[in-house]
Amino acid sequence: MNKLTLFFIAIYSSYFLASAQDTPSPYLTKSLRSENIRSVDLQTSGGSLTVEGVNDSEARLEVFVQGNNGNNRLSKEEIEQRLKDSYDLQISSNNGQLIAIARPKSGFKNWKKSVSISFKAYVPKAASAKLKTSGGSLSLNGINGYIEGATSGGSIKVAHVKNNVNLKTSGGSINADDVTGNLLLHTSGGSIKLSNLKGKIDARTSGGSIGANDISGELLAKTSGGSIRVDRMAGSADLATSAGSTSVNMVNIDKYLKIDVSAGSVNLQLPMDKGLDLNLSAGKINLPSLNNFAGTKEKDRVVGKLNGGGADVDVHVSVGNLNLEAN
Repeated sequence: MNKLTLFFIAIYSSYFLASAQDTPSPYLTKSLRSENIRSVDLQTSGGSLTVEGVNDSEARLEVFVQGNNGNNRLSKEEIEQRLKDSYDLQISSNNGQLIAIARPKSGFKNWKKSVSISFKAYVPKAASAKLKTSGGSLSLNGINGYIEGATSGGSIKVAHVKNNVNLKTSGGSINADDVTGNLLLHTSGGSIKLSNLKGKIDARTSGGSIGANDISGELLAKTSGGSIRVDRMAGSADLATSAGSTSVNMVNIDKYLKIDVSAGSVNLQLPMDKGLDLNLSAGKINLPSLNNFAGTKEKDRVVGKLNGGGADVDVHVSVGNLNLEAN
C-alpha cells in the first residue's frame, strides 16, 4: 500500500470519527412500545422538537441536553446537576398521552449554566401532536393525527402527514411536503416551500418568498416581501405580494384565481381551452391569441369571457407587467 493511499485512509478515518463524535447521543431514552400513544404534547424553551411516526414496537422518547454557553459536550454528571439546580423536566405517559415539558425554574438567572433541551418522539403513526418551543425548530414526519405547533426562533418541517396542520414560527422558514388536509402555515421571517399538498392551504410570510408545486385544492399564499412561484396548481388560488415577482402555472381552475401584486411582474399560464371570466389589469398586458373571447381588450386592461365564461380569473398588478400564456 503506497503512502498516498495511506494518507487518504487517514483523512477519511478522521472525517468519519469526527462525524460520529459530532452526532449527539440522547441523555435519556424512554421506551413507549407498550403505551399505545395517541397524542403527544412536547414543550421546551430552548431546544428543537421532533415527532416521527413509527411502528408500535419502535415507539420511544429521546431527550437531548446540550450546553448553551459554547460547550455542547457536557458530562452526564454536569447535565444532571444543571437540570437539578435550574430546570423542571416533566415526562409522563398515561392513557395514551405522552407529555414532555422542559422549562427553567422560577427565578433562574445564571445563563452561563443554561442548557438546550430537545425532544424526539417516535410514536405510532395515528398519533396527534402539539408542540411549542421558544428557541428551536419543529419537525414532524409520518403521523396522521392533528398537528398544532409554534416556535419563536426556528424553522418548521412537516412531511408525509394525512390530517389538518396548524404551525407558526416567528423567525424561520417553513417546508411542507406530501400532506393531505387543511394547512395553516405562518412565518414572520422566512420563506415557505410547499409541495405535493392536497387540501385547503393558508400560507403567509412577512419576510420571504413562497414556492409551491403540485398543489391540489385551495391555496391562499401571501407575502409582504418576496416572490411567489406556483407550479402545477389544480383548484383555486388567492395570491398576493407587496414587493416581488409572481409566476403561476394553473393546470385547472376550480372556482377562482386571484392575484394581487403591488410591485412586480406576473407570468401566468392558464388552461385557455376552459371557460374563464377574465378581469385583468397591469401596466402592460401581453396576451396570446384568444379564441372564443367576448369582451374588451386594451394594453393595460382585459375584461370578458373566454369560451363562454366560467371560473373567475382576477389579476391586478399595480406596478409591473402581466404576461399571459396558454398552458
